[in-house]
Amino acid sequence: MMNRIIIRSAALLGLALFFLSYCTTETGAQLDGEELSKIYCIGCHAYPEPEDLPKHLWKSTILPRMGHFIGFYASANERAALIEQNQGGQMVEDAGIYPKEPLLESTEWSAIQKFYLDAAPDSLMLPVFAAADTLSQFDVKIPDYFMSPPAATLVKIKEKGGFDLGDANQRSTFVFDSEGEMIDRAQLREGPVWLEERQDALYILVMGSFSPTDAPSGFLVRLPKDKAQPPQILIQGLQRPVHFDMEDVNGDGIEDFLICEFGKWTGGLSLWLSDGNTFAERQIDQQSGATKAYFEDINQDGQKDIVALFAQGQERITAYIAKEGSFERKDLLRFQPSWGSSFMRLTDWDEDGDLDILYTAGDNADYAPILKPYHGIYRYENDGLWNFSLLDFRPLYGAYNAMMADFDEDGQSELAAISFFPDFTADQSRGFVYYDDLGEEERQTVLPSFELGRWITMDAGDLDGDGDLDLILGSLTMEVPDRPALVQAWVDKGIPFVVLENITN
Repeated sequence: MMNRIIIRSAALLGLALFFLSYCTTETGAQLDGEELSKIYCIGCHAYPEPEDLPKHLWKSTILPRMGHFIGFYASANERAALIEQNQGGQMVEDAGIYPKEPLLESTEWSAIQKFYLDAAPDSLMLPVFAAADTLSQFDVKIPDYFMSPPAATLVKIKEKGGFDLGDANQRSTFVFDSEGEMIDRAQLREGPVWLEERQDALYILVMGSFSPTDAPSGFLVRLPKDKAQPPQILIQGLQRPVHFDMEDVNGDGIEDFLICEFGKWTGGLSLWLSDGNTFAERQIDQQSGATKAYFEDINQDGQKDIVALFAQGQERITAYIAKEGSFERKDLLRFQPSWGSSFMRLTDWDEDGDLDILYTAGDNADYAPILKPYHGIYRYENDGLWNFSLLDFRPLYGAYNAMMADFDEDGQSELAAISFFPDFTADQSRGFVYYDDLGEEERQTVLPSFELGRWITMDAGDLDGDGDLDLILGSLTMEVPDRPALVQAWVDKGIPFVVLENITN
């Protein structure tokens, strides 16, 4: 794995330095902080506007971290402290993530910092939420099986009923029947995060480390349904992998794998081609933060293209179009680095024959969480040529997943969403929100209490076999500033998931 080095720093920072070497006006005057920021800060991601974050956060966290990426450190030892003492740390070194020498003049960096601190607001303008009703479309089913503290990293409803649950603390994948009874368990290393089922086996992606790291400790394992056959690790040395898709890409009758390695500062998106015995890696994108990726035939030419979501600063949804043995990149949407991209789903909600994008922004774990007005659920409409425009936006602090389906079988789609970073000080829980009658008559219903769980993952399907779509929510306990009693309730109750049983049928 050591040959899989990220080289984004050299290219992007080199481009920035090229521009900065000419940072004077036609009269020879030096550019001010705003002008410098607009030249430099688009080298790695969409331009971060000062009003995206409050002044105190720019000062305490964001600007110091920006400084690290251009070679400014608070002390002689700070750079060494940022780099892990393991193989992942060496990968960060080789990628040049943290320069050893400043890439800007100190006066230029000071001017950029001053611009952001002068222009940033003291606080963000936040939306006001109307009161919501208690959830009525679903019955809330709490399981008899408990885990303390719960740490769900995967929930997935099976096609024939029942569901799979992955738990980071238990280091296991569990199989539950439609009644919520555990019927099987596979012990794995930390963090099973995605699963695909085939007739003869389960394919499970294991993160390796739930905590942020660049260490390549993740892997993909094949778990035969025939218990006489041993598990088989297919691909290892992955950097915090979080999602995969399976397709026979080259038409040889053998399924290949598209794997997202979120990593920390290094990672990427790779296609792993199988000959039935071994895998050959073909790296599609070297950017860390790969979150979701799907095979799709975008241009209807019979070849498998790719659509992927990236987070971790370089926030974007990108298509990779297969052409003559390679992939041509096309960025479909780009987002601000503070948005915290958390989920993306391709779905034809308007039934016009093309795939639209359902996207959530809500990750808030890079610093002490703050409420952000741009966190929520976005719907982007496809014009038929894979150009997207924003259809609507629903604010939801800390949004982490969303799905649209006709849950009440009225011929129209409804919307279900979870938040991992809601406003825990609010009078009403908005950790799960169900949106009915989308549009002017829209109605929102919520779960009654934060104490049921902290929802990080969700899936929909006919869990009980009665013909309608149910939901399952997986809970993961994490510290909440100033709410120790709430965290203790999650630990004490130990509810790993709740089933929302649809009452339509």
